[in-house]
Amino acid sequence: MLFALAQWLQGDFHLLRVFNYLSFRAVMAALTALAMGLACGPRVIRLLHALKVGQTVRNDGPSAHLSKSGTPTMGGALILIGIAASVLLWANLDNRFVWVVMAVTMGFGWIGWVDDYRKIVHQNPRGMSAREKYGWQSLIGALAAFYLMFAISEPGAAEMIERLIAWWRGGFSMTLPAHTNLQLPFMKSISYPLGAAGFIALTYFVIVGASNAINLTDGLDGLVIMPVVLAGGALGVFAYVMGNAVYSKYLLFPHIPGAGELLIFCAAMGGAGLAFLWYNTHPAQLFMGDVGALALGGALGTIAVIVRQEIVLFVMGGVFVAETLSVMLQVVWFKYTRRRYGEGRRLFRMAPLHHHFELAGWKETQVVVRFWIITLMLVLVGLSTLKLR
Repeated sequence: MLFALAQWLQGDFHLLRVFNYLSFRAVMAALTALAMGLACGPRVIRLLHALKVGQTVRNDGPSAHLSKSGTPTMGGALILIGIAASVLLWANLDNRFVWVVMAVTMGFGWIGWVDDYRKIVHQNPRGMSAREKYGWQSLIGALAAFYLMFAISEPGAAEMIERLIAWWRGGFSMTLPAHTNLQLPFMKSISYPLGAAGFIALTYFVIVGASNAINLTDGLDGLVIMPVVLAGGALGVFAYVMGNAVYSKYLLFPHIPGAGELLIFCAAMGGAGLAFLWYNTHPAQLFMGDVGALALGGALGTIAVIVRQEIVLFVMGGVFVAETLSVMLQVVWFKYTRRRYGEGRRLFRMAPLHHHFELAGWKETQVVVRFWIITLMLVLVGLSTLKLR
């Protein structure tokens, strides 16, 4: 809204031309979200306490976590409010990519809110059934994938509609432009053409997979939010490069018109995330809940698809990947050994992976900070692909 107002008034007030710079609006978006989160945090915590929206701790988890029972959860709503308000204030609201990322983020946030609500009302740590949760995630992920296939292929809304009509008349077959190919890190001239079906399948997997991976990682005070801020900030840099015709050409990346505006969203997510960390650091006064974890994962996945950095997100989110794989391996190994030996055995002391290290003797703060350090190193590796090609 402020961007549109500045565009309208800058003919009379030349100072408002500063709004044309993405860097300025990104900084202001981050500061706005940070200030809102810090200011509203105490009120949100008091409100959640009054509503008795307390975390129900798993009985089979580490014993040290039993003291966390009753800590207000659903704090991810604080992050989403900060992101939404900041983006609406500072972003160009005519940008199609801003709206699709917002839609996915709020859609996944709604799924998480319902899940958290059921956990609290029914005092059931499991929340929504896996089938129901995955069904809603799949619907949003599939719709986003279908839309992005046209949005990334064309520079504007009119061209998108023309391509959609051509796709319909062509019997649902379509050749996608080269910039929709799967980009390989460190390779300046090698990319993999996906085709329409491949693009939709990959996009769906990245969005839904990232959402669930971050949700699985959210289990310790402050563990998940800092890696999200770091990965989101790096994706903001990629968005800035992809959206700029000069920089993308110089660095040998595909130019995605309009992608640069996602820097505003990434900055807002960073500011809101840091504000949340203020209250989520050990010992946490507020938990994120599924409302935040699912939403932030969906946002990161959607942005990675738009800027064509799905593999780089996989690298930068190595902690999320490891946490998810630990759960999958634990389940597979337990079922295999139960079938083979008559008794299920565990590959890890407990999954997700952060609980394994807790039970191995690491303090909660040690696990969190060490995972942050690992994420920082992986994000730097991801950013190095900007030049090392």
